[in-house]
Amino acid sequence: MSVRFIVMCTALSLLALSRPAHAQPVRAAAVVLVVSSAGRDSGRTRPGFEMDELTQAYHIFATNGFAVTIASPAGGAVQADKYDAGLAYNAAFLADTTAIRKLTNTTRTAAVRAGDFDAIFVVGGKGAMFDLSLDAALARLAGEIYDRGGVVSAVCHGPAGLVRARTKTGTALLAGRMVTGFSNEEEQVFGKKWVSQFPFMLETEIRSLGAEWQEAALMLPHVAIDGRIVTGQNPYATAATAEAVVRTLGRPLAARTPWADERTVNFAYAALRRDPHTPRRELATIHAELKIDLIGLIGYYQLQTATDTSAVRSALTLMELAAPYMPQPQMTLGMADAYRRLGRMDDARALAKDVVRLHPTMREARELLTTLERATPPQ
Repeated sequence: MSVRFIVMCTALSLLALSRPAHAQPVRAAAVVLVVSSAGRDSGRTRPGFEMDELTQAYHIFATNGFAVTIASPAGGAVQADKYDAGLAYNAAFLADTTAIRKLTNTTRTAAVRAGDFDAIFVVGGKGAMFDLSLDAALARLAGEIYDRGGVVSAVCHGPAGLVRARTKTGTALLAGRMVTGFSNEEEQVFGKKWVSQFPFMLETEIRSLGAEWQEAALMLPHVAIDGRIVTGQNPYATAATAEAVVRTLGRPLAARTPWADERTVNFAYAALRRDPHTPRRELATIHAELKIDLIGLIGYYQLQTATDTSAVRSALTLMELAAPYMPQPQMTLGMADAYRRLGRMDDARALAKDVVRLHPTMREARELLTTLERATPPQ
């Protein structure tokens, strides 16, 4: 071998070493959103998925640079339960031709490869109890994404799709984890039509796996984060759950303005942890930016399931906040009933009399007033 050849090879090697190495292309973060295939007739014949949850999660991930895939057990077109197309997140999704194409041609969960995704997000809706809870492919996918270092997340009834998931050691994915989802209390109020057909009660089943169940009061948002397991309690926790997934993956969150219903439930949640006067003053300034009827409804439904004085007071706090802006007779009766349960009989009678005066044919009002006057006749 000639000296000249050796020198030339050495020079070429040094030249190669001196050149900057070309950076390997970095794959964008990817998430698969899973929805139920069970829906029929906008939820009337058989419940499906919650459109609000899908569209909020889709928006959060897309605006944070994620490649988004939508999957379902059966694949193809899927049906959401009845929803309001005018809400900002739904309107934006419906106007996005790419998003609509993904929703009308969902990928079968059995065809999704775990290695293609950094996270899985299982969307709720009561349909999840009928097919996602039984989907072996979804359970396997969730376990594999977790084992590969990805984030496994779900919201509302979505955790039903995780109850059969196992890690590579054979342990239930949710065992020993802090987990939330649609609670038994929420099911008692909002699940009456379908709950008798469910294969299990979501909260009860998750507890049976050895998970540490968490929940906020009925209809208030809560997110449980346990390492790379992220779950949200109900539809109002959707955005916060999706953002928690983004943060868990170590990515900065894109700035955004919270949606009106999101701001409303967060305001209600905070109001219960402050002195009653401060939220009332704030609401006088910002009530036009919130959905006041939602605050009142949360209080009204919380009262239906309240089992102790503290819960009754919390429900009453929210109804009293909303009352000046939504003088519906049903709300006034709700407050009267709360006063009755707290022993404030004069206040309860005064409200019931007002309703009877304004709505003399309202049977509920007359019955409540009769009950109140029989219990403790006015002095």
